Amino acid sequence: MYKVIQVAWREFLVTVTSKAFLIGLLLLPAIAIVMAWAAPKLFSNSGFEARGALALVDRDGRVAEALRPKLDAETIRTRRELETALALEQVPADARALVSPETIRRMAPTIELALDERPRDADVDAEKARLYSGPAEERPLALVVVHDDAVEPADGTLRFGSYDLFVPPRLDNRVENEIRRVLREALIEARLSAHGYEPATLQALLAVPRVDAIAVRPGEERGGTGLFTMLLPMGFGALLFIGVMGSGQALLTSTVEEKSSRVIEVLLSAVSPMQLMAGKLLGQMAVSVVGLSLYIALGLVFLAGSALLGLLDLSLLLYLVIFFVITYLVLGSLMMAIGSAVNELREAQTMITPIILLIVMPWMLWMPISRAPDSAFSVTLSFLPPINTFAMMFRMTSTSPPPAWQVWLTIAIGFAAALGALWFSAKVFRIGLLMHGKPPTFMTLIRWARQA
Repeated sequence: MYKVIQVAWREFLVTVTSKAFLIGLLLLPAIAIVMAWAAPKLFSNSGFEARGALALVDRDGRVAEALRPKLDAETIRTRRELETALALEQVPADARALVSPETIRRMAPTIELALDERPRDADVDAEKARLYSGPAEERPLALVVVHDDAVEPADGTLRFGSYDLFVPPRLDNRVENEIRRVLREALIEARLSAHGYEPATLQALLAVPRVDAIAVRPGEERGGTGLFTMLLPMGFGALLFIGVMGSGQALLTSTVEEKSSRVIEVLLSAVSPMQLMAGKLLGQMAVSVVGLSLYIALGLVFLAGSALLGLLDLSLLLYLVIFFVITYLVLGSLMMAIGSAVNELREAQTMITPIILLIVMPWMLWMPISRAPDSAFSVTLSFLPPINTFAMMFRMTSTSPPPAWQVWLTIAIGFAAALGALWFSAKVFRIGLLMHGKPPTFMTLIRWARQA
């Protein structure tokens, strides 16, 4: 056991003191911090301004009357304040103090349209020519031609007409979207008025404020958020993936490098193959624990800062650690077995592809598992190693956690799979370390395991 600890300590020190590990460990938090700072600036509409005329050919004659107030400066200001209030409703109540209405208003683009009413019988081709000919300051931003049946169908049915939108090349899509929005509102109001309905009354009847869901627990009620519920399984799955994948790749790489450089032969003169394998597994597991602890701490700080920490069941972190150990032992030992059997990293690429697919597969299934955690499909995946740990983690962080007996059955199956993987890898590791020449296939590895 002493030699195993020595090997593990050597593996741990060599890894954590390397520049690659430090860069990799800090890279993800650094990217997250930079994106949190830069995203509002990169994706904000603040500073975007568009001012110009909107040419309108209203074949019906009633749309212009409804459209005119939509383009009024005071109406635009009121609408933006309403949109700001609606945006703030999407933020959890405890976190609204962190976002000011002024901040959201500054993120909105400034689009001012002046209505340029053209004759109802205007020549459309001539109006379209105005979009690209003549002085630039006299060109309209867009031309809208409203159909003559856009307000009342000509055949007495409910098949309303619409409008045609003509724009110059390279018009910003934000301007197009604003034009479509105001035209839609104007058409609806014109249709309601034509049928004798008061638009303001109908809008009040149809308006239903958004209600925040309330998470209920014994002795506690807290405001919930659908976005948090949706992203929680993905966050735990990402932690499990990062914890396993990083050190698994390191086990493969270090084993291949030590074998190809003959360092492995020197190590085997001091320790047995089983002691070497166990030490490397434990050493890289300690490395993964360091990285996983950092990311968990950052996640908790983020949730605390967003007033969402109370929505997280902290017992899930214990299960995350258990599932990490199981998944790491299964996949890490298999990667080490492949590393011991090949001579170069290039030879390992083909053999490691199925393992990578096994790790990636849960990511393709996390949404259906999270949405239907009690379905036969989700339950079956919970008991199929090596992806059972990912599937159960998704189910436990969903809105309908599984019963405790299923969780512990998954853990039992997982540890049984880990023992099987360790047994297989130990057999391959013992033979493959000193084997050179033609790279083996999976059938060759199975034969080694049977013969050892």
